[in-house]
Amino acid sequence: MKRIVLVALCGLLGACSGGDQGELRQWMADNSANLRGNIPPLPQVKPYEPVPYDVEGSLDPFNSAKIEPEARNKQLPGQTGPDFEARELRNSLLEKYPIESLKMIGYMNVNNRPLAVIQVDNKVKQIRVGDYIGLDFGMVTRITDKGVELSEMIQDSAGDWSERTSSLYLQSKEGSNK
Repeated sequence: MKRIVLVALCGLLGACSGGDQGELRQWMADNSANLRGNIPPLPQVKPYEPVPYDVEGSLDPFNSAKIEPEARNKQLPGQTGPDFEARELRNSLLEKYPIESLKMIGYMNVNNRPLAVIQVDNKVKQIRVGDYIGLDFGMVTRITDKGVELSEMIQDSAGDWSERTSSLYLQSKEGSNK
């Protein structure tokens, strides 16, 4: 049985390979006779025209205050920024941690003044409006029973200072059995 199938298969393959395939060769010749590539010409190259560099009224890109890291802590004339010396004098624990690592765990209202209870590294501190927290000179502007709003000073890549607002929300312990 296997021999019969093998002989039939060889015969079938032999029949397919035979023949002169004239029709196929004629079709290929007809269709490739007028075949030519159509490549558009290259565009004209324009001559180089240098642009003059005008330094009048421009910032100096090599200003050392914008390059050196220690110069970032000093203010340039006419530039507003945070007061580094005041931060050193305050020496607040909460200014040594990024805002992301601080947790608001409580809210109190003492003598009609709101206080927030902040936890960091198993230490608990109370803050009020006007206190500073976080690494970005964050000053507490508002305390509610839901969170703390901050006004922070951040420095961009050019060395300029800008103000942004951030929030620290009350952390709840819902779902815990403690």
